[in-house]
Amino acid sequence: MSLYDLMHSLTADSMRSVGGFEGELVLCATIVLILLLRIPRLTSRIDSFYVMLVGSAVALYMAGPWHPVEQPSQLFTGLLINDTFTVYFRTLLLFFAVLFAIFTRISGVPDRDAAPDVYALVLGATLGMCIMASANNALMIFLGVEMASVPSYALAGLLKGRRQSSEAAIKYAVYGAGTAGIMLYGISLLCGVLGSAHIPTMGVRLAELLQPANLEAGVGLDTHMVLALGGLMVMVGLAFKLSAVPFHFWCPDVFEGASAEVNAFLSVASKAAALALLARVAIGFGYIAPPIETQAEEQVALFNVADEPAQQPETKEQEAKPPAEEEEVLLVEEPSGSAAAFSPLADRAEQIAALAPARDYLAWVLAFMAMITCTFGNLAAYGQTNIKRLLAYSTIAQAGYMMMPVPAAMVLAGSNPAAAQGAIQAMVFYAGAYLFMNLGAFAIVAFLRNVLLSEEIEDYAGLIRRAPITVICFSLILVSLIGIPPLAGFVGKFQIFSALVQAKLWIVLLVAGLNTAISLYYYLRVVKTMTIDPEPETRRPVSMSFIPGTYVVLVSVPLLILGIWPESLNALARMATGQLF
Repeated sequence: MSLYDLMHSLTADSMRSVGGFEGELVLCATIVLILLLRIPRLTSRIDSFYVMLVGSAVALYMAGPWHPVEQPSQLFTGLLINDTFTVYFRTLLLFFAVLFAIFTRISGVPDRDAAPDVYALVLGATLGMCIMASANNALMIFLGVEMASVPSYALAGLLKGRRQSSEAAIKYAVYGAGTAGIMLYGISLLCGVLGSAHIPTMGVRLAELLQPANLEAGVGLDTHMVLALGGLMVMVGLAFKLSAVPFHFWCPDVFEGASAEVNAFLSVASKAAALALLARVAIGFGYIAPPIETQAEEQVALFNVADEPAQQPETKEQEAKPPAEEEEVLLVEEPSGSAAAFSPLADRAEQIAALAPARDYLAWVLAFMAMITCTFGNLAAYGQTNIKRLLAYSTIAQAGYMMMPVPAAMVLAGSNPAAAQGAIQAMVFYAGAYLFMNLGAFAIVAFLRNVLLSEEIEDYAGLIRRAPITVICFSLILVSLIGIPPLAGFVGKFQIFSALVQAKLWIVLLVAGLNTAISLYYYLRVVKTMTIDPEPETRRPVSMSFIPGTYVVLVSVPLLILGIWPESLNALARMATGQLF
């Protein structure tokens, strides 16, 4: 292929890919417009809130599920993938961006002077999270994680005059830089051994490495160790974004130091994108999906770092060499641990069967991480007196619950792909319900902060006498986080537990059930403080205005609706996972 043909192919593919990337392009345009508002004359005339709101709404319209994806397609020569899973999480992130813009407007943080910077950072991080959800290449995984993380470091230090906020931002950035380096090194190991950065191609080559005959003969054991180490390093970066144990240390301090508005963004949007990426990586290395017909083979080959060299003209000596002798020389020269030393598996069923060791490895690593994350988050929340720190440990525990369907899917993928799809569907449903739970929780914390000038749990005592609607909504949210019917949190946890039963992960199921019982104490302690404890005599007058109260109700009511009639969100979850297996 000549250089002209290559450039023509890349240009044509990029133009075809724009149609599946419209939402992200609208976000880019919105970021540019918001930054232009820093021009002095425009700042006084145009409120950046409206640009943020309109830009997010337009991006949501361009990328929403009302534009059906009949067949998955690979964008930009296989860097990204556009399928129903991408559409769901992109819709979730953009819908959250719209709700977040309204939330910040009502709470008053940020103020008008800082709003252009904050909204640009939020949209930039959202763009990175959309890339995380659609990543189809190892380099795009790293790029998406960093695009989502770096703006978050700055957002954590939003409260400039507060020392805790600055410390939170520094701690967040230091932890993030360390995990990013480890993750990038793990990606380099995987790409170097498998000879590709394209995730579906990496899965196929991993299947060739893990052929039963090669495993029984002990061929390439050093290579397998490098792959296992590289996989663990990649999991470090994903665990950091999920605030999973043992990479959770930044979470409580950052949540306490940052504003409640930023905490809502980090706990909802960041978790959703990390869950989508975790599912992408696990399925990519544990299951071989049907080939995408619209993707040309030469496009994938552009990102294969160990492709065969271009064929050179044969010399007279080479022409005279018998074919059998040439084949023998090639076999001798091939390194024993490389992917090319193994015969390719042409049958997809054989490839899926060969990936059984990778699925088992991923399943137990993720199951163990989910169990300790869930247990630590719930136990650490017991002694918290600050509501933001309590919700920080709650997000850690909830991350453990939401990780559990992924190992269940890995166990089921080899024998029952339909059940594996159901496991991922449980995760997708819970992520949708989690948006309303945590956005509502941090919105109430922010509104009460403006009224009470405090974020301590003891200052919520007897609050039901002053703000009954807010207390009722907060109680619904906390009960939903526990997983008590008839709320959406119960439906989500029930589906997760069902997936664990199907996968026969009894230990994980037992730990999840015990943690649900453990979480009763600290969630209901907040409810008891607000409803039963006597109101302090020194409390200043409490008055929740109409607009914040309305926003709280609108965010909380879906939890009850989805708990009683969950089929609407279940239908979206089925749509989202329909093209994964």
